[in-house]
Amino acid sequence: MSQQPNADVVRKCLESYIAQDRAAAEKLIAESFVFTSPQDDRIDRAAFFERCFPTADRLRWQEIRTVVPAGGDGVFIMYEYELKTGERHCNVELSTVRDGQLVETQVFFGGRLPKS
Repeated sequence: MSQQPNADVVRKCLESYIAQDRAAAEKLIAESFVFTSPQDDRIDRAAFFERCFPTADRLRWQEIRTVVPAGGDGVFIMYEYELKTGERHCNVELSTVRDGQLVETQVFFGGRLPKS
């Protein structure tokens, strides 16, 4: 895989989720990938693709707000989204990228945002 800046890898991975482009996501997510969120405790790549990846259909929209390096191999990404229920949220993720692929993602759920 050609090397691209870690922030680009993280951005492209989230974009593949939004588009539900699993083939693109599989290229960006390492076989050793580990995913953690308030609902998932260090699940592996297979569990991530089974449980988490297919959930984009619950969204009305999602927009990336910020993607910044976090030192070393880390990247912070902040995004806002609205569920089909009308609830809006803002989350932050810390991802680790090595050799052009995500090896770990930790999701930090934010609270509800006011409706626009």
